[in-house]
Amino acid sequence: DSIRAQGLVQPIVVRPINGGRYEIIAGERRWRASKLAELDTIPALVRDVSDRSAIAMALIENIQREDLNPMEEANALHRLREEFSMTHQEAAEAVGRSRAAVSNLLRLRNLNDDVKRLVENCDLEMGHARALLALEGELQTDTAKIIVEKGLSVRETEQLIRRLLKPVKEKPHQSDALLEEIDKIEQLISKKLGDRFAIKHAASGKGKLVIDYSDIADLRDIVKRIK
Repeated sequence: DSIRAQGLVQPIVVRPINGGRYEIIAGERRWRASKLAELDTIPALVRDVSDRSAIAMALIENIQREDLNPMEEANALHRLREEFSMTHQEAAEAVGRSRAAVSNLLRLRNLNDDVKRLVENCDLEMGHARALLALEGELQTDTAKIIVEKGLSVRETEQLIRRLLKPVKEKPHQSDALLEEIDKIEQLISKKLGDRFAIKHAASGKGKLVIDYSDIADLRDIVKRIK
């Protein structure tokens, strides 16, 4: 109704093709909405661009849509990076996102297929999916199903996954006090790094702090956060 009353505010972008015709490279959804509103004319910007540039513009516009789920965004960003050999930073600048946001979305492609489908169906939010990346194999899939069945919040999901990653309490050298201390340390680190790390503490007292990063730019960002 607003398009019928006020017309199309934002122009579509087209490029000339053979026979005096034009091809839409950005704004196809707006064009379709204008047809439904029975508009005779709509504003358009004409750009003489190559096939490669046209594909890039169409991909970028698709990623910027508000109705995409996180998995669709991740796949579109992956295609943009693969087809145009972009770094995470370049892709972020192209779509108007932060590099960290782009890196987090791309990491979703590492999820199990069953978990990806839950994200695609909007059964899991972005925060759930990011937390699940700390798990692998069937444990990741089974945990995802529990999250959906119980309707867990993102915070509850993060707490559940931290418990799953903890060593078994019954080990002799891991008292409740020690486990509680490790949990507090995890919470402190998560304020700096989010869910991109894992603490693996052995009964001997030794352990590892494992930090996940997607590329050198992501690693530099982690170093800045730690400082």
